[in-house]
Amino acid sequence: MDDDLLNAHVKEVSIFLEQSLHEISGYLNNCKLEDLMHEEGSGEFEYYKELLKALRRLEVFCDEANDTVNGLLREEPIRETAAERTLCGIHHQFILGFFSPKNDVWYEDSRASYSGKTSIKFHHQPPYSFLRLMEQLEKAFQYMREELSYYETADQKRMS
Repeated sequence: MDDDLLNAHVKEVSIFLEQSLHEISGYLNNCKLEDLMHEEGSGEFEYYKELLKALRRLEVFCDEANDTVNGLLREEPIRETAAERTLCGIHHQFILGFFSPKNDVWYEDSRASYSGKTSIKFHHQPPYSFLRLMEQLEKAFQYMREELSYYETADQKRMS
């Protein structure tokens, strides 16, 4: 791959990770489970706990990916193999983890994205603030999923 294009992708991912981390951490730092119980939503305490757990997991993935990407950007020239593997890992763990979290507290309705609607669906009505956060994040995650899917495909070809 062209070094300039790879470098541009790494920088773009760095900006995406910074923004995502800012939004996710900001939400988690200002959120208390008790406050969520008073918001519009299903009010299911255990479900809300699982939502926050999934969001914390995403925050950790984002923070680790951000550290790795910033390390790559400090190197001149950027190591192609390391950068491609990092981008593939971000796609696999962080991006796909957003659309399908480990504990399945939400899921992606892939047909919804074709109609321009939000594709994240919840098993129960989440707190209003959580729903707004996910809607804010979704467009950037969809865009980045498209951008990074190349690295997932390239990595699979390399391994076969």
